Amino acid sequence: MNWRLQRLPSANPTAALLASVAACAAALLLAAGIAAIAGFNPLALLGQVLSLVLGTRFGLEDFGLLLTPLILTGLSVIIMRRMGLWNIGAEGQFYAGAVGAAAIGLFIDGPPAVMLVVMFFGGAFSGALWIAIPALARAYAGVNELITTLLLNFVALLLVYYLGTGPWRDRGAGTLGSTPRIPYEMREFWGIVHWGLPIAVAMTFLVAGLLTFTRWGYEVRISGANPENAQYAGIPVRRRILSVMFAAGAISGIAGMLEIAGTVHRLQGGISNNFGYLGIIVAVLAGSSCLGVLATAGLFAFILSAGIVLQTQGLTTSAVVALTGLILLFNAIGQEFARYRVLRAKGGDT
Repeated sequence: MNWRLQRLPSANPTAALLASVAACAAALLLAAGIAAIAGFNPLALLGQVLSLVLGTRFGLEDFGLLLTPLILTGLSVIIMRRMGLWNIGAEGQFYAGAVGAAAIGLFIDGPPAVMLVVMFFGGAFSGALWIAIPALARAYAGVNELITTLLLNFVALLLVYYLGTGPWRDRGAGTLGSTPRIPYEMREFWGIVHWGLPIAVAMTFLVAGLLTFTRWGYEVRISGANPENAQYAGIPVRRRILSVMFAAGAISGIAGMLEIAGTVHRLQGGISNNFGYLGIIVAVLAGSSCLGVLATAGLFAFILSAGIVLQTQGLTTSAVVALTGLILLFNAIGQEFARYRVLRAKGGDT
């Protein structure tokens, strides 16, 4: 009796989840081993992180602020993955949404509640507008969205720096690179954690429901699984590509708006803190599950908060970047292993 490996066309959802959990654990163990070799006490570091991040009000509030943009950028990537597409431009769409929201907040007067709603839709529209060229290029010319969405990230970042140091700069402040404070602010519901967090969670459930229980979601899933068969069945694949990509851009744009209105309160370079790129890792770890984004976004919010603590212990920010890279690498390996199953070959089977 012989044993052989069989590669499956897709991983079992349970196996994929277990692979992601095992990948995170393996990456953390490897990071602990490296820290020990470098002369640090991993258990002491872990105790410091847990006590300061999860054991203090300040740590939990910081965790909540980081959770909001990570949920939304991860969701932005997930919704395109359901169509078989990659959104590498969530970072640029985040900045575009921040620009749109800041423009409304700085140059339009109105009642605060109304202006926040206008800024919300302005951020969504700006994010969708920023992905318009990649969406049209993908739908009508078959241009790979990986390159087009990625390259626009740099354009958006430079645009923000230009506005913050040029026409929109705060002329009354001694520092450069920032606009004046935006007068319309998202209210807090717990400490410094604003209402953007419940909005992000609600949007996650909304998108999950749309993808699972609506005809649009069904057509998106079928188009992503097999575009040729979907086209043959009468599904408007081109329109589904456009709708999914515009929705992804709008979600990332909303993340930028909430960061402006709830956390930073002014437009300046670096407000993203790489949330768009981290959203890709959040989505990859969540697999095809929109609700899984909530858990993986929580993991990376914890890692980012832990990075602040680790810096006080002598580690650099590069340690956090390395850890996220390890998690992504180990997850890719784990997801590949999850596609295999062991079979017993009897008799003449090979």
